[in-house]
Amino acid sequence: MKIAAHLDTDVMARAAADAAAQILRDALQRQGRAAFVAATGASQFSFLKHLVAARGIAWERTTMFHLDEYIGFSAEHPASFRRYLRERLTSQVPIGTVCLVEGDAPDIGAELDRLNRAIAAVSIDVAFVGIGENGHLAFNDPPADFSVETPFIRVKLDEACRRQQFGEGWFKTLDDVPREAISMTVRQIMKAAHIICTVPEKRKAQAVKACLEGEVGPMCPASILRTHPSCRLFLDKDSISLLKPATLSA
Repeated sequence: MKIAAHLDTDVMARAAADAAAQILRDALQRQGRAAFVAATGASQFSFLKHLVAARGIAWERTTMFHLDEYIGFSAEHPASFRRYLRERLTSQVPIGTVCLVEGDAPDIGAELDRLNRAIAAVSIDVAFVGIGENGHLAFNDPPADFSVETPFIRVKLDEACRRQQFGEGWFKTLDDVPREAISMTVRQIMKAAHIICTVPEKRKAQAVKACLEGEVGPMCPASILRTHPSCRLFLDKDSISLLKPATLSA
């Protein structure tokens, strides 16, 4: 894992977007197509703003998957991740193939089968991810399953995860936050050739510390990123605030 720390959050997001854009351009030049995984949430706002502004990406030759979606939510719900991506990504650039997680599908089992067949047919060049306040990766809350091979699964959201969604302002009350979602699994995320992880803000500082200085294991799901051969972690002055100096210089 390579760690890049920036004092300014927007500079951090731009650096992450520049790295992501270069990975996409390289993949497109090398193989004619590129496939990527997009994340959502507050940590991705500035990153996506800079990514869609990047030049030289033949978006029409890309395929996009995304990490997760609440079960039972339509694509028009204010907290839907499909709506988030439409507003910030898919309406901004002409992505060739968009494979969205339909959380309101009438048969969740059939929807999982559809997603799993679709992603099994491609190799993911890069995954864009964040880290949750509880250390989660996608909606793989602790203790996460590091062994399941299925690309997408149905998961229950723990209390800390639900409180984060409420705290970020997506819901009027904690009771409004769903208790289940469809999530990409840890092993599927780790299959991406490259990972760009963007983690700003003070509220993520404890999770960043656990990820980088604690044990690699299911109780801090994002710690698994340390084992990926090509993961770049982008942090700001607030998210690095609890780290030991030696961690950043390693």
